Formats: sequence, C-alpha cells, structure tokens
Amino acid sequence: MKIHSQHGGFSAIVGEPGVGKSVLREHLEIFGEERENVVASVSRTMHTYWNMLNQLAISLKLDVKTAKLEQALIEAAYKHVKNNKTLFVLIDEAHLLDMTTLRKLRLLFDKFPKKYNLVLFGQIELMHYLSMTINEDLKNRITYSKHIVRLNDDDLSGYITQELEAVRLGVNVFDEAATELIIRSSQGNLRLCRNLCYASLATCCQHQKRVVLISHVNEVLIQPHWRSHDELIKQQVA
Repeated sequence: MKIHSQHGGFSAIVGEPGVGKSVLREHLEIFGEERENVVASVSRTMHTYWNMLNQLAISLKLDVKTAKLEQALIEAAYKHVKNNKTLFVLIDEAHLLDMTTLRKLRLLFDKFPKKYNLVLFGQIELMHYLSMTINEDLKNRITYSKHIVRLNDDDLSGYITQELEAVRLGVNVFDEAATELIIRSSQGNLRLCRNLCYASLATCCQHQKRVVLISHVNEVLIQPHWRSHDELIKQQVA
C-alpha cells in the first residue's frame, strides 16, 4: 500500500487493532529518512492541543517555548519546503483524538505550505466520527483513505519467515504443524501472530528444545489470557 502524497491533504488509515497499522506507521517513519521527506510523529493522542504541538516540536527537533509553538511549527514547515522536502505528520490512535483538537490542528495546518500530508491512523470508528455532520469540514480534507483488513494465511506465513530471517534463524525453527497452528489461531491478526510466535519460542527454550513443536504452541494457547482471541486483540498489546 502506498500513502499518496497529495499536497495539503489528510489521509486516514483505519483497521481493527493488531492488523498492521503500527507496522505501516513505523515504515513511514523510516520513509522520513529519505532526503526529500520529513516525518513528524505523534502517539499520545489523548493529550491537549498544546501538548500535541509539543510532541510535534520534539519530533521535528524544535526547542521552543509553548507560547511560540504554532509560529515555530509554521516556520519549520516553510523551511522544509524551501529545502524541497515534503512534510508528513503521523497521528497514531487518532480515534482517541478529540475532534475539537483535530479541528485546531487543521486550522494550524492551513497556515502551512501546501507540501504536507497529515496521516491519521486509527480504529474503524475514526471514519464514523469523521462522517458525522458536525465534522464534515474535517472529512472534506481527506484525500486518501484505506481500510486495512486481516492478513491471509500466506501473508502470515511470509511474515513469520521474514522475521526469522531478520534474526538469522532458519524457517525450521518452527515445525510445520506448529506454524499451521499459529497461523490458524492468529485469525489473520498480525499482532496476535507475532505474540504467539514469541511466546512459543520462549516455551520452547524453557523446555531446552531447538525446534518449536505444536505442543509448545498449545502450552501457550491454554493460558487464560490466550483463550479468547477477540479479547486478546482488544487488549492492544504493545
């Protein structure tokens, strides 16, 4: 999936907890390391407007007093545009964001040069809030949106293989039956898949074994907090 870089627009990325929104956000933060882009990230979305501006300032490496935050951010945005860079502002857990705060941010961004994109990451209810008549002015700013759905079995299998390769472990660390059970139990949820893999590996080590077997996965799944997949997903384990 590609985040469009429409200038001066909003993007909304929504989905159930654990389907990969945070992974996408992390990749976009890495994307900011490219010379033509600057990425500022805000994660504590239940804070006030001014605290969110402080987060933006910290992300952009600005050292400025609160009273001058707005002007400093505007000047920083123009400076980046002058250097031929596009500014991406990422707001995580945007469904928790007070719409009044988002409206204040929109008014601030109206003073930015048009070479920016505000990307909102949130659960599905974010689109419900934006669709309310009172928030029509915010929804009209959205130039791109995407609903991230659960992954299929092949995607989860590829994810497990990729993660093992990243730490220089062979795919045979999990035997075939264990992998199938992890994928089936994950129900397309990336975070649940990751946590099941970690817990199964830890259980395997506790038994002083080199290969994760289906018995190790089952030993994890019988724990009370793993019995209800829906409950686990809602916990939003970091």
